[in-house]
Amino acid sequence: MKSRLLALLVFPVFAISVLAQTPTLRAGAAAVDITPKIFPLNMPGGFTANMATSAHDSLHARALVLDDGATTLALVVVDNLGAGPDVLDEAKAIAAKTTGMTPDRMLISSTHSHSAAPLNTRSEPATAYRKLFVDGVAESIIKAHAALRPAAVGAASHPLPDEVFNRRWFLKPGKMPLNPFGRLDTVKMNPGTSPDVLDHPAGPTDPDITIISVQDARKKPIALFANYSLHYVGGMTGGQISADYYGEFARIMPSRLRGDEHFVAMMSNGTSGDINNIPFGTLRPPREPFEQIRIVAQKAADTAWFAHQKITRHRNDGRLGMRQRSVTLRYRRPSAQEVADGKAVLALKEPAAIARLPRLAQNYAARILESADRKEETLTVIIQAIRIGDLAVCGIPFETFVETGLDLKKRSPFPQTMVIGLANGRHGYLPTPEQHKLGGYETWLGTNWVQEDTSVILTTHLLEMLAELKT
Repeated sequence: MKSRLLALLVFPVFAISVLAQTPTLRAGAAAVDITPKIFPLNMPGGFTANMATSAHDSLHARALVLDDGATTLALVVVDNLGAGPDVLDEAKAIAAKTTGMTPDRMLISSTHSHSAAPLNTRSEPATAYRKLFVDGVAESIIKAHAALRPAAVGAASHPLPDEVFNRRWFLKPGKMPLNPFGRLDTVKMNPGTSPDVLDHPAGPTDPDITIISVQDARKKPIALFANYSLHYVGGMTGGQISADYYGEFARIMPSRLRGDEHFVAMMSNGTSGDINNIPFGTLRPPREPFEQIRIVAQKAADTAWFAHQKITRHRNDGRLGMRQRSVTLRYRRPSAQEVADGKAVLALKEPAAIARLPRLAQNYAARILESADRKEETLTVIIQAIRIGDLAVCGIPFETFVETGLDLKKRSPFPQTMVIGLANGRHGYLPTPEQHKLGGYETWLGTNWVQEDTSVILTTHLLEMLAELKT
C-alpha cells in the first residue's frame, strides 16, 4: 500500500516534468497579394521617371511567424524597393494589436525590386497604394500568426557563385570618368564589360544562399525563408510592375519541395550593396524581357533545394530569441566649398554649359544642398538580431556592402548566420570605411547619408546582441 501511494505521488511529478520538456515550437506562414490596383505609378529606384501602367507579376508580403512558448517573432519579406520605418511601423502596430505580438519582435525587410510600387503620397494612385501596402503587410503577419501549429526548423546554406558580381571596379589608367562633383574616384560602379577598361573588382562577393526550412509535425513543408546577397536582376521592359527574381523564386520554390498551395517561400535581400548580376569582363548573350529574372530564380531555387538536402534534422526544440537596438548616427555634412560648387552647378542655365557637366552633376548638386539644409544632426536607426536554434539572423536597415555581411558571418558566435539588408527601413548605402576611401557611387554624399564608420558601429552592436542571444 505504501509503495502504491509513493507511485501515485511520483507519477504527477514525472508527468509534469515530461510536459515541461515537451517541445513547444510552432510556426505559421502566409502570403498576401500587395499588387497595385490603380495605375499609372512611378516606379522608384532611378534618377528619371519610370512609369508603370500595369503589373507583369504580383507583389507580395510574405510572413513567417515562429513561437517557442516564450518568444514569438515574425520574419517578413515585402516586394518593394525599400519601405521606410514610418510605413513599416504602421503595419507592425496594426499586426501587434490583433496578434498580441510586440513590434520589436517583427523584422520586415524589402527585396529592393526596382520595378515595385512607390510608397509616397505624391499622386492619388500612390496614396491608395500606400494604404494597400500597410494593410497587406499587417495582414500577412496576422494570417501567419493565426496559422501557428507544431513545427520543426532546420537551416543550411549552399553556394551559387555564378550569379553574383562585385559591381565596383578599379579601371585601367586613364579610363576613370569624372564623378558628379568634378573629381576622380578610385573605383567606379557598373563600369561596363569591356576588358579594355576594366582592371579588377574592388571587393569580394558572398556566394551562399542560406535557408530556413520549416516543417509541420508530419514533415510537411510550411515555409522556406531564403537569403542571397544579390541586388535586383532587372531586364524587364514595357513599364510593368514586377517582383523581380525574388517573386519568381517564391513562385517556383514549392515545386522543388513539393509544397502545397499553403506553402510559403520567400527570398530576402542579403548584403548586396556592392553586388549585382552583371558579369563584368565577360560577354553574356542577349536576353528577352524578364528572361534573366527567370534564369536567376531557377538557379536560386535549385541552390535552395541543395541547401535543403544538407539539413539532416529539423528540430522542434530550438530556442528562439530576439534583440532590438536603436542606434543614433551622425548625418554627413557637406563642406562650404561643396555647397558653393553645388549652387554654381544649379545656377547654370545655358544648355551648352549644362551639357558639359559630369553625368548626374545637377542631381547631386541638389542633394548636397539638401544635406546642408537638413535641420537634424542625427539619425536613429533600428537593428535586430534573432536566434532560431543554432542559426542567427541580423537585420540592417541599409543597402549593406557584402564585406559587412561576410564579417558578421565570420565573427558570429553561431555556426550559421544570415544577414538581411533593408530590414525595417532604408537609409541609403552602407559602405565600409575602406570602401569610402575609394569613392564611387555608393559613397557619394547624397547616396550615403550617415557617418563613414557606420558599418563598424552597427557590426559592433550586432555582435554584442548575438553574444547575448548565445548565452
